[in-house]
Amino acid sequence: MKKIAKIITMLVVILMVLTSASCGGSSSSGDGDGRLIIGVSLMNLQVEFSIVLRNAIQARADQLGVTVIINDAQGDASRQLQQVESFIAQQVDGIILQPLEQEASSPCIDRARAAGIPIVNVNSHTITDPDAFVGSDDRDSAVIALTYINSRLSGNGNVLMMHGHPGQTAEIQRAEGAMTIINANPGLTLLDQQTASWDRARAMTLMENWIQRYGAQINAVFGQNDEMALGAANALIQAGMKNNVVVVGVDAVEDAVIAVNEGVLDATVFQDGVGQGHGSVETIIKLIRGETVTPSVLIPFILVTRDNVNDYL
Repeated sequence: MKKIAKIITMLVVILMVLTSASCGGSSSSGDGDGRLIIGVSLMNLQVEFSIVLRNAIQARADQLGVTVIINDAQGDASRQLQQVESFIAQQVDGIILQPLEQEASSPCIDRARAAGIPIVNVNSHTITDPDAFVGSDDRDSAVIALTYINSRLSGNGNVLMMHGHPGQTAEIQRAEGAMTIINANPGLTLLDQQTASWDRARAMTLMENWIQRYGAQINAVFGQNDEMALGAANALIQAGMKNNVVVVGVDAVEDAVIAVNEGVLDATVFQDGVGQGHGSVETIIKLIRGETVTPSVLIPFILVTRDNVNDYL
């Protein structure tokens, strides 16, 4: 009986060692094939730039052999938080977040870090710092856009500014960048500024209202993204005013690049959504593996006009 007991004890010990070895090779959960699983929450897939990000993230994940679960927050910060909490409950290996708002999306970072899950912000910031950020300095995009507008107006004219979603990083920083140039050039006047929440249809309605109110006083429109710039341009075209008004957007999405080529938009500012999407996947994988990463990866903006539009078509 003693020999049998010893044999059973030895078998149990061996089984425990083998089980520990098979489970201890990685701290990540992985999917059924052992691939890393990354949860992704994007701010709004009705906005074309978010679609660019989604496609880039999916493509890079496929190339690197990781699984991504991509959710659409649909412009709702509370929905975005619910998505992150769901990722945590699913025990994903890492999270990529395109924050909807600086403050309202910050709890997403807090929840992930409390759960010990690495999280990367892509394209937009939160008040609470994530483990890393991959994107661009949105102030620069507005500085580039308003510098171009100032040049086209020879330093004198009235500018309208369409804001994005209030409280979102790009909206805040692009407003700051625009005001830097307006304040530095006394001949430029900010005639009016209102939000159209990144939306083309809302921007068109807003522009129609401004045309009724200001008419020939309007010399330029800065849309903080291309969707709004395109909406403004459409309203100006219908009013027969586009030839006298400079319109500039940001992002260089496909519709905007075509519009620049056709003369509907005067310029856009290229934001490398593909580079941001790829970089966010590469960065989160490094964090999951415990590798050192650069806390902030900044990708520069580039002005796109008729002179160089062929490079972006």
